Amino acid sequence: WRKDMRDALMKSLFVLAEKDSNLMLLTGDLGYGVFEEFEKKYPKQYLNVGVAEQNMMGVAAGLALEGKIIFTYSIGNFPTLRCLEQIRNDACYHELNINIIATGGGFSYGGLGMSHHATEDIAIMRALPGITILAPSTSDESEAGVLNLYKANGVGYLRLDKSKFENTKSIEDISVGNANVLRRGSDITLIVVGGIAEEAMKAAEILSDSNIECRVLSLYSVKPIDIDAIKSACKETYGIVTIEEGNIAGGMGAVISETCMDHGLKPRIFSRLGLNNEYSSVVGSQSYLRAYYKFDFKNIVSRVKFLIDNQKQANEPV
Repeated sequence: WRKDMRDALMKSLFVLAEKDSNLMLLTGDLGYGVFEEFEKKYPKQYLNVGVAEQNMMGVAAGLALEGKIIFTYSIGNFPTLRCLEQIRNDACYHELNINIIATGGGFSYGGLGMSHHATEDIAIMRALPGITILAPSTSDESEAGVLNLYKANGVGYLRLDKSKFENTKSIEDISVGNANVLRRGSDITLIVVGGIAEEAMKAAEILSDSNIECRVLSLYSVKPIDIDAIKSACKETYGIVTIEEGNIAGGMGAVISETCMDHGLKPRIFSRLGLNNEYSSVVGSQSYLRAYYKFDFKNIVSRVKFLIDNQKQANEPV
């Protein structure tokens, strides 16, 4: 298998389909080059509903009510925001075993414009009661994500990215409710969601040359969240910088800030990097858009240095 998030999820789907004939994969006319082998091997466990995501969710709900364990698949916002009412009313309200896979988180499809930029999905999906949200930063987290959602009850959302940070970790050690440490450090914690982890890791290496050691934390499980990891970040480092390829309004940074306030945690430094309550009206490659909207590795380095310098000045005696 290629070390790619989408191929990693297919590895897990093959394993699960082999042992459980109740598992079904539904696609909205996407996934060519990946799903053909699955369809050939498990024809009764695969269904292409066409370019009709709302209908796909309705079909998924009907199958789930008959005892099937469903995985739906499409790109960007199509399997989530396009059929939000069906997810809310049919899947979530009835606590059905439906797992939604979106490939193309953030600016993965940057050249196709705002309609294909998945930048509000985390904020909107996490507002739905009872849903499990997993956002892998690595191929291993992607592979584990399918297995984790299969074992969980209710609706799940697996948000994949076209980029990733390559990190080898046993999938048995990746679980719902836990964040994963990609890099250890004691000065400041960079918390990331999805493939933007590669930018955080680049920034951490550069900052290390300035004697600033960053802990990089992959918030693999957005909901439920790893409260202990957040507590450790607040107590063991000077503060937290969240980095997300999406809108910070209600997004991952908001999840972290809410968790801190709910548990009486007060990091000395706290800052959020992401889209600042705006639509991504510019088109371009994923790397270009990260730089344009100022949350690539260069801007992470600048923000961390600025925050630490301010913290030092604030603590200097008058």
